[in-house]
Amino acid sequence: MTVIISASELADATAGPRPPVLLDVRYAPGAPPGRPEYDAGHLPGAVFVDLEAELSGPPGDGGRHPLPDVAVFGAAMRRAGVSADTPVVVHDAGLGWAAARAWWMLRWAGHRDVRVLDGGLAGWGGPLTTEIPTPDEGDFSPVPDSLPLLDADGAAALARDGLLFDARAAERYRGDVEPLDRVGGHIPGAVSAPTSENVGADGRFLPAEALAARFEALGATADGTGPRVGVYCGSGVSAAHQLVALEIAGIPAALYAGSWSEWTADLSRPVATGPDPR
Repeated sequence: MTVIISASELADATAGPRPPVLLDVRYAPGAPPGRPEYDAGHLPGAVFVDLEAELSGPPGDGGRHPLPDVAVFGAAMRRAGVSADTPVVVHDAGLGWAAARAWWMLRWAGHRDVRVLDGGLAGWGGPLTTEIPTPDEGDFSPVPDSLPLLDADGAAALARDGLLFDARAAERYRGDVEPLDRVGGHIPGAVSAPTSENVGADGRFLPAEALAARFEALGATADGTGPRVGVYCGSGVSAAHQLVALEIAGIPAALYAGSWSEWTADLSRPVATGPDPR
Protein backbone atom coordinates (compact mmCIF):
# COMPACT_ATOMS: atom_id res chain seq x y z
CA MET A 1 0.00 0.00 0.00
CA THR A 2 1.21 3.51 -0.81
CA VAL A 3 1.58 5.94 2.07
CA ILE A 4 0.18 8.95 0.19
CA ILE A 5 -2.96 9.53 -1.86
CA SER A 6 -3.58 12.18 -4.51
CA ALA A 7 -6.61 14.46 -4.54
CA SER A 8 -8.06 12.68 -7.57
CA GLU A 9 -7.53 9.28 -5.95
CA LEU A 10 -9.22 10.51 -2.79
CA ALA A 11 -12.21 11.78 -4.78
CA ASP A 12 -12.57 8.34 -6.36
CA ALA A 13 -12.19 6.59 -3.00
CA THR A 14 -14.82 8.72 -1.25
CA ALA A 15 -17.28 7.91 -4.05
CA GLY A 16 -16.46 4.20 -3.93
CA PRO A 17 -17.95 1.31 -2.00
CA ARG A 18 -15.49 1.59 0.90
CA PRO A 19 -14.91 5.30 1.54
CA PRO A 20 -12.13 6.20 3.95
CA VAL A 21 -12.49 7.95 7.27
CA LEU A 22 -11.21 11.51 6.73
CA LEU A 23 -9.27 13.26 9.49
CA ASP A 24 -8.59 17.01 9.27
CA VAL A 25 -5.50 17.82 11.36
CA ARG A 26 -4.92 21.45 10.51
CA TYR A 27 -2.21 22.92 12.69
CA ALA A 28 0.66 25.41 12.42
CA PRO A 29 3.40 25.92 15.03
CA GLY A 30 2.71 29.01 17.13
CA ALA A 31 -0.66 29.61 15.48
CA PRO A 32 -4.15 29.26 17.00
CA PRO A 33 -5.78 25.80 16.83
CA GLY A 34 -7.08 24.84 13.41
CA ARG A 35 -10.69 24.30 14.51
CA PRO A 36 -11.98 27.72 13.30
CA GLU A 37 -10.51 27.06 9.86
CA TYR A 38 -12.12 23.63 9.85
CA ASP A 39 -15.49 25.13 10.81
CA ALA A 40 -15.20 27.63 7.95
CA GLY A 41 -14.83 24.85 5.37
CA HIS A 42 -13.59 21.27 5.22
CA LEU A 43 -13.74 18.12 3.13
CA PRO A 44 -17.20 16.57 3.21
CA GLY A 45 -17.27 14.00 6.00
CA ALA A 46 -13.91 15.03 7.50
CA VAL A 47 -13.63 15.05 11.30
CA PHE A 48 -11.37 17.57 13.02
CA VAL A 49 -8.57 16.14 15.17
CA ASP A 50 -6.70 18.45 17.56
CA LEU A 51 -2.96 17.81 17.33
CA GLU A 52 -2.16 19.30 20.72
CA ALA A 53 -5.07 17.76 22.66
CA GLU A 54 -5.48 14.38 20.92
CA LEU A 55 -2.20 13.62 19.12
CA SER A 56 0.06 14.97 21.89
CA GLY A 57 0.31 14.85 25.64
CA PRO A 58 0.86 17.84 27.94
CA PRO A 59 4.20 19.60 27.32
CA GLY A 60 6.93 19.16 29.90
CA ASP A 61 10.21 17.33 30.37
CA GLY A 62 9.10 14.92 27.61
CA GLY A 63 9.05 17.75 25.08
CA ARG A 64 6.59 20.19 23.57
CA HIS A 65 4.54 17.47 21.86
CA PRO A 66 5.12 14.19 23.72
CA LEU A 67 3.05 11.19 22.72
CA PRO A 68 -0.47 11.29 24.17
CA ASP A 69 -1.93 8.85 26.62
CA VAL A 70 -2.87 5.83 24.52
CA ALA A 71 -6.40 5.78 25.94
CA VAL A 72 -6.92 9.45 25.01
CA PHE A 73 -5.68 8.82 21.49
CA GLY A 74 -7.78 5.70 21.05
CA ALA A 75 -10.93 7.49 22.23
CA ALA A 76 -10.29 10.36 19.82
CA MET A 77 -9.89 7.96 16.91
CA ARG A 78 -13.05 6.03 17.78
CA ARG A 79 -14.96 9.33 18.10
CA ALA A 80 -13.80 10.17 14.59
CA GLY A 81 -15.20 6.88 13.31
CA VAL A 82 -11.94 4.97 12.96
CA SER A 83 -12.24 1.19 13.12
CA ALA A 84 -9.58 -1.45 12.73
CA ASP A 85 -10.72 -2.37 9.22
CA THR A 86 -11.59 1.10 7.85
CA PRO A 87 -9.17 2.94 5.55
CA VAL A 88 -8.11 6.34 6.88
CA VAL A 89 -6.91 9.44 5.04
CA VAL A 90 -5.37 12.32 6.99
CA HIS A 91 -4.63 15.84 5.84
CA ASP A 92 -3.80 19.32 7.05
CA ALA A 93 -3.76 22.71 5.32
CA GLY A 94 -0.87 21.72 3.09
CA LEU A 95 2.41 21.74 5.00
CA GLY A 96 1.97 18.06 5.80
CA TRP A 97 3.59 17.98 9.23
CA ALA A 98 0.40 17.59 11.29
CA ALA A 99 -1.09 15.08 8.87
CA ALA A 100 2.11 13.06 9.05
CA ARG A 101 1.90 13.08 12.86
CA ALA A 102 -1.62 11.59 12.64
CA TRP A 103 -0.41 9.04 10.08
CA TRP A 104 2.50 8.00 12.29
CA MET A 105 0.37 7.83 15.44
CA LEU A 106 -2.17 5.54 13.78
CA ARG A 107 0.52 3.33 12.28
CA TRP A 108 2.44 3.21 15.58
CA ALA A 109 -0.80 2.23 17.28
CA GLY A 110 -1.36 -0.67 14.89
CA HIS A 111 -3.65 0.66 12.14
CA ARG A 112 -2.47 -0.70 8.80
CA ASP A 113 -4.47 1.35 6.28
CA VAL A 114 -3.57 5.02 6.67
CA ARG A 115 -2.58 7.48 3.96
CA VAL A 116 -1.66 11.16 3.81
CA LEU A 117 -3.40 13.44 1.29
CA ASP A 118 -0.49 14.61 -0.87
CA GLY A 119 -0.45 18.42 -0.91
CA GLY A 120 -3.09 18.61 1.79
CA LEU A 121 -6.17 20.78 1.61
CA ALA A 122 -4.27 23.26 -0.55
CA GLY A 123 -4.10 20.66 -3.31
CA TRP A 124 -7.65 19.35 -2.96
CA GLY A 125 -9.49 21.64 -5.39
CA GLY A 126 -12.81 19.91 -4.72
CA PRO A 127 -15.90 21.07 -2.84
CA LEU A 128 -15.80 22.00 0.85
CA THR A 129 -18.59 22.07 3.40
CA THR A 130 -19.38 23.62 6.77
CA GLU A 131 -21.56 20.66 7.81
CA ILE A 132 -20.12 18.95 10.88
CA PRO A 133 -20.31 15.15 10.50
CA THR A 134 -21.43 12.81 13.29
CA PRO A 135 -19.77 9.50 12.41
CA ASP A 136 -20.69 6.24 14.03
CA GLU A 137 -18.33 5.30 16.85
CA GLY A 138 -15.37 3.29 15.58
CA ASP A 139 -13.87 0.21 17.22
CA PHE A 140 -10.17 1.00 16.84
CA SER A 141 -8.14 -0.23 19.80
CA PRO A 142 -4.51 0.98 19.79
CA VAL A 143 -1.70 -1.57 19.89
CA PRO A 144 1.34 0.60 20.71
CA ASP A 145 4.85 0.07 19.38
CA SER A 146 3.80 -1.22 15.99
CA LEU A 147 6.46 1.17 14.60
CA PRO A 148 9.92 1.74 16.12
CA LEU A 149 10.27 4.51 18.67
CA LEU A 150 13.40 6.06 20.16
CA ASP A 151 14.00 7.65 23.54
CA ALA A 152 16.82 10.13 24.22
CA ASP A 153 19.39 7.42 24.93
CA GLY A 154 18.38 5.52 21.80
CA ALA A 155 18.66 8.66 19.69
CA ALA A 156 22.15 9.36 21.07
CA ALA A 157 23.24 5.81 20.33
CA LEU A 158 21.87 5.95 16.80
CA ALA A 159 23.68 9.23 16.16
CA ARG A 160 26.92 7.46 17.12
CA ASP A 161 26.40 4.04 15.57
CA GLY A 162 23.74 4.52 12.89
CA LEU A 163 22.16 7.48 11.13
CA LEU A 164 20.07 10.10 12.95
CA PHE A 165 18.40 12.71 10.75
CA ASP A 166 17.60 16.19 12.09
CA ALA A 167 14.48 17.26 10.18
CA ARG A 168 14.53 20.92 11.24
CA ALA A 169 15.64 23.85 9.10
CA ALA A 170 19.42 24.00 8.61
CA GLU A 171 19.79 27.23 10.60
CA ARG A 172 18.23 25.58 13.65
CA TYR A 173 20.47 22.54 13.22
CA ARG A 174 23.52 24.80 13.14
CA GLY A 175 22.30 26.71 16.19
CA ASP A 176 22.20 30.05 14.36
CA VAL A 177 18.66 30.61 15.64
CA GLU A 178 16.37 28.80 18.04
CA PRO A 179 12.86 30.28 18.16
CA LEU A 180 11.17 27.59 20.25
CA ASP A 181 13.52 25.65 22.52
CA ARG A 182 15.90 26.74 25.26
CA VAL A 183 19.13 25.80 23.49
CA GLY A 184 20.18 25.96 19.83
CA GLY A 185 22.14 23.31 17.96
CA HIS A 186 21.73 19.59 17.38
CA ILE A 187 22.31 16.15 18.86
CA PRO A 188 26.02 15.33 18.40
CA GLY A 189 26.48 13.12 15.35
CA ALA A 190 23.07 13.91 13.82
CA VAL A 191 22.84 14.66 10.09
CA SER A 192 20.96 17.71 8.81
CA ALA A 193 18.03 16.70 6.56
CA PRO A 194 15.37 19.45 6.47
CA THR A 195 11.82 18.33 5.66
CA SER A 196 11.52 21.17 3.15
CA GLU A 197 13.64 19.12 0.76
CA ASN A 198 11.08 16.29 0.72
CA VAL A 199 8.59 18.24 -1.40
CA GLY A 200 8.41 20.20 -4.62
CA ALA A 201 7.23 23.76 -5.16
CA ASP A 202 3.63 22.55 -5.15
CA GLY A 203 3.97 21.10 -1.65
CA ARG A 204 3.63 17.52 -2.87
CA PHE A 205 6.17 14.84 -2.04
CA LEU A 206 8.94 14.24 -4.55
CA PRO A 207 8.77 10.97 -6.53
CA ALA A 208 10.04 7.87 -4.75
CA GLU A 209 13.16 7.74 -6.91
CA ALA A 210 14.09 11.33 -6.06
CA LEU A 211 13.53 10.77 -2.35
CA ALA A 212 15.57 7.57 -2.41
CA ALA A 213 18.40 9.46 -4.12
CA ARG A 214 18.19 12.25 -1.56
CA PHE A 215 18.44 9.90 1.41
CA GLU A 216 21.08 7.72 -0.22
CA ALA A 217 23.25 10.84 -0.57
CA LEU A 218 22.83 11.28 3.19
CA GLY A 219 23.83 7.67 3.90
CA ALA A 220 20.47 5.83 4.04
CA THR A 221 19.62 2.99 1.67
CA ALA A 222 16.52 0.96 0.87
CA ASP A 223 18.38 -2.28 0.18
CA GLY A 224 19.07 -3.10 3.81
CA THR A 225 22.82 -2.59 3.55
CA GLY A 226 22.92 0.84 5.15
CA PRO A 227 22.83 1.88 8.81
CA ARG A 228 19.72 1.94 10.98
CA VAL A 229 17.91 5.26 10.58
CA GLY A 230 16.14 7.51 13.07
CA VAL A 231 14.60 10.98 12.81
CA TYR A 232 13.97 13.85 15.19
CA CYS A 233 12.91 17.48 14.85
CA GLY A 234 11.91 20.17 17.33
CA SER A 235 9.02 18.40 19.03
CA GLY A 236 8.31 15.21 17.07
CA VAL A 237 5.84 16.66 14.53
CA SER A 238 7.85 17.58 11.43
CA ALA A 239 9.98 14.46 11.96
CA ALA A 240 6.86 12.44 11.08
CA HIS A 241 6.89 14.16 7.69
CA GLN A 242 10.42 12.88 7.21
CA LEU A 243 9.21 9.39 8.10
CA VAL A 244 6.53 9.60 5.40
CA ALA A 245 9.22 10.58 2.89
CA LEU A 246 11.46 7.73 4.03
CA GLU A 247 8.53 5.31 3.73
CA ILE A 248 7.92 6.48 0.16
CA ALA A 249 11.61 5.87 -0.53
CA GLY A 250 11.39 2.38 0.97
CA ILE A 251 13.64 3.11 3.96
CA PRO A 252 12.49 2.01 7.44
CA ALA A 253 13.17 4.48 10.23
CA ALA A 254 12.40 5.16 13.89
CA LEU A 255 11.01 8.33 15.44
CA TYR A 256 12.55 10.12 18.41
CA ALA A 257 9.22 11.53 19.56
CA GLY A 258 10.58 13.78 22.30
CA SER A 259 13.01 15.33 19.80
CA TRP A 260 15.03 18.50 20.47
CA SER A 261 12.54 19.90 22.98
CA GLU A 262 12.99 16.83 25.19
CA TRP A 263 16.72 16.60 24.55
CA THR A 264 17.33 20.17 25.73
CA ALA A 265 15.01 19.86 28.74
CA ASP A 266 17.94 18.05 30.40
CA LEU A 267 20.82 20.52 30.40
CA SER A 268 23.31 17.72 31.06
CA ARG A 269 22.81 16.33 27.54
CA PRO A 270 25.50 17.36 25.04
CA VAL A 271 24.76 19.88 22.28
CA ALA A 272 26.64 20.38 19.02
CA THR A 273 26.56 23.51 16.86
CA GLY A 274 27.79 24.48 13.43
CA PRO A 275 27.29 23.00 9.96
CA ASP A 276 26.88 19.34 9.15
CA PRO A 277 30.44 18.01 8.77
CA ARG A 278 29.43 15.52 6.05
